[in-house]
Amino acid sequence: MSENNQLRDVFDAIADPTRRRLIRLLAEAEEIPLHELTAQFQMGRTAVSKHLTILKEAGLVVDRKVGRETRFRLNASPLREIQDWVAFYSKFWSMNMLRLSQLLEEEED
Repeated sequence: MSENNQLRDVFDAIADPTRRRLIRLLAEAEEIPLHELTAQFQMGRTAVSKHLTILKEAGLVVDRKVGRETRFRLNASPLREIQDWVAFYSKFWSMNMLRLSQLLEEEED
């Protein structure tokens, strides 16, 4: 699924802590079968699958069948949207803190 065909907003997809943990697990491995992902959570396979579906709809996860097993891997490129958003506000706060610092220095003089 390409970034232009995303069915779900990336911000919505990462809003849930379980999905963020899934992303972390997938980032640490090249590819992980569903049963290994499920073993990392205190929830059933169906619940983990639902979270993975949401991540797939946002383009963050790609799956493939290997025999009867489904394996998942991370597609991190949609996370660039989040990185860009955070970078904008990081710059925003840096500039405001610099202005505040300058203002405080002027008041001291």
